[in-house]
Amino acid sequence: MKRMELKRKRSFYEKYIKRLLDIVCSLFTLIVFWWLYIIVAILVKINLGSPVVFRQARPGIIDPKTGKEKIFYMYKFRTMSDKRDEKGNFLPDEVRLGRFGKMLRNTSLDELMEVFNILKGDMSIIGPRPQLVRDMVFMSEEQRMRHTAKPGLSGLAQVKGRNAISWENKLNLDLQYIRNISFLNDCKLVLETFQKAIMRQDGITDGEHATSLDYGDELLNSGKIDRAKYEALQAYAKNILANMETKKTVSFRPER
Repeated sequence: MKRMELKRKRSFYEKYIKRLLDIVCSLFTLIVFWWLYIIVAILVKINLGSPVVFRQARPGIIDPKTGKEKIFYMYKFRTMSDKRDEKGNFLPDEVRLGRFGKMLRNTSLDELMEVFNILKGDMSIIGPRPQLVRDMVFMSEEQRMRHTAKPGLSGLAQVKGRNAISWENKLNLDLQYIRNISFLNDCKLVLETFQKAIMRQDGITDGEHATSLDYGDELLNSGKIDRAKYEALQAYAKNILANMETKKTVSFRPER
């Protein structure tokens, strides 16, 4: 079977204007709301301790020359405690994510630090949300087309339900977004994001989970993949992260 070429023609707006707007808006946010960053940082320090900010590896935009995602570190304000059981293992997310952490997530204040990712050029204000590396390895070639656009602070899938919708719908909405990137659509998504995150304070919870269920877990639970494939791709995701730490380059797909 012929592999899909992970390239997409981008409009003038996406190539040049979108990046300029990202820089202007991120700088404006930092200049105007610097005091909010300080307040949130102090509250996180008081309620959860250090570190106040954590970083997590996420897949970014695909390099058209290599066909591989650029893995970058996304920054967020901390929302979970370090509570562990008697064996030293972390307690479930539902326990570690207390009332304060839920408040940060419901208001999206935990994502304020991603403005620095936008300023650096790893992210955009609007785009497909950067998922975890362990989610990326389970995506099909078609689903990986979402990575031909820069990941965003918010996107179409977020205003249509965030983690309350299935992974399949979420990824389909991301693909729908990249087919219709425009200034007007981005402005509309910014307004809808503000309405949902600030005005309505929609949470990120997904059913019984304090955080969204991983894509691989959803595929396994639904019987779409078997345990052997699940374990192989989980191991491959760990290999990507390990190689990132040592600055080694790895191909996207494991040997089959």
